[in-house]
Amino acid sequence: MRAFRAACAAVLASLLAVALTAPPAHAGTGTDVEYQTITGHGGIDIPALVITPTGYEGPRPLLVMPSAWATNKLLYVGAAKKLAYESGYQVVSYTSRGFWNSGGGIEVAGPEDVADARAVIDWALENTDADPDRIGMAGISYGAGISLLTAAADDRVKAVGALSGWADLAESIYANETISYQAVELLIAAGHLTGNPGEKLLEMEREYRKGNVQPALDLAPERSVSTKLDAINANGTAVMIGHAWNDGIFPPGQMTDFYRELEGPKRLMLSAGDHATPEAFGAVGLPNETWEELNRWFDHHLKGEDNGVDAEDPVRVKPNNGRGDWASYPDWDAVSEGELAYGLSEPRRSWENWQSTGGLVEEAETGWNYRAGAGRGTTAESGTLLLSGALQQFADIPTGVSLPLVNRSYAGVWTGPALSEGTRVSGSPEATVTVTPSTADQSLYFYLYAVDKHGTGALVTHEPYTLRDAEPGTPATVDVEFEPVVWDVPAGHRLALVVDTKDARYTDSGARGESVEFTSPEDAPSGLTVPTAAPPSGAA
Repeated sequence: MRAFRAACAAVLASLLAVALTAPPAHAGTGTDVEYQTITGHGGIDIPALVITPTGYEGPRPLLVMPSAWATNKLLYVGAAKKLAYESGYQVVSYTSRGFWNSGGGIEVAGPEDVADARAVIDWALENTDADPDRIGMAGISYGAGISLLTAAADDRVKAVGALSGWADLAESIYANETISYQAVELLIAAGHLTGNPGEKLLEMEREYRKGNVQPALDLAPERSVSTKLDAINANGTAVMIGHAWNDGIFPPGQMTDFYRELEGPKRLMLSAGDHATPEAFGAVGLPNETWEELNRWFDHHLKGEDNGVDAEDPVRVKPNNGRGDWASYPDWDAVSEGELAYGLSEPRRSWENWQSTGGLVEEAETGWNYRAGAGRGTTAESGTLLLSGALQQFADIPTGVSLPLVNRSYAGVWTGPALSEGTRVSGSPEATVTVTPSTADQSLYFYLYAVDKHGTGALVTHEPYTLRDAEPGTPATVDVEFEPVVWDVPAGHRLALVVDTKDARYTDSGARGESVEFTSPEDAPSGLTVPTAAPPSGAA
């Protein structure tokens, strides 16, 4: 562990050296950088990096930046330096409670973390020339969550930048009652390697190892800003959200839901990538679209600059594949302009399909059934946490599948007609499927693919769903809303829906030897709805 920490410290120190030796952007301005220890909630020590701009007159707007999970106060060093010397912000970046050499235990964005953030604000107002009427907070991941929670508790926070954060912690790690195994294991391991887990986290881990997620679910509401919407709205906090389509730790659907309910000034940016990858380079001071927009956001809401932020469409989306441009919309619902509505037909063998395959057809078909084994994986998978999303972002390499090789003995597969002109999937697809499980708890994984003429598919979006306490042998209608996405399907390709019962990213319920039967009853026909939009003019 000491070697790991030493290596991380060396990397962060080198980034700090590069960022702090950058030439100032304006003659007569610069920055003073200090390391401070701030007293947090309960008297703990909070290490902080305090960057003060020089050459600016009068009180300065304050930006407080809590570190992300498993990182320390150096995380935002490049962005903080630019915000200070280019825009005149007083910046305090600090190591969140329990990590590295910060005091206390890791509280998973609990009330103690919010109290720490408020203590850092108090310290900055007392010890720097920060303006008490112009306070903002920003952070990546854990820092984003703490920033939003603090804004709900403290009306001094006028603006927030939440990058790769969460709104609903339970929905993030237990979507549709399915444990996000890779994400949970990564967070737990990183917490032990880089910090001191608090008692609540240790208790959650102990119970999780026994298969009991209830303690985590009991603590989640207090740590979810979605439960504090009334406070955020009452405070009128200006909230900017930046997120990745493929975020495997905090999937984007909970953030679009949260964005819808915000009533104050707000902005939403969604683009390709996985957890924190769209804004990671910007944190160390490299050019980055998300951080540039965040700077404009703070300039408008904390400095009062008339930079056009309030006149622009607040929702900005960039397709998850290809090299398409940003498209802007007045609200989230406007992202979806039309839809493709399909019914699911009975999977059958044919001369064209040697494995049983159903159709995505115009008219819903009812009365059929198709049985598949459970508890065994197929080649349909959601990919690997962090790696798959990063490959999509930086190399335009999607999580793929060869549809002919998906074992129909363990999956249901339905394909649609070729899209002669192509289409843009834009929003959250929805599926309705009636399933009869042979066991009380059964996981299902829904994958939407764009498939070429050879049967090679690119994963557009997916969603896990676990039936809990079902009646074995009794049909249950499952309504699934996929994670939102913008994806350009080329002309001649078709959409395909795959449903199976095992995925390495999640903790599965259901065992080998069990089965599921897909049906389409008359009172609840099985179907798929895919929201669409026209690509912006000139988009690739």
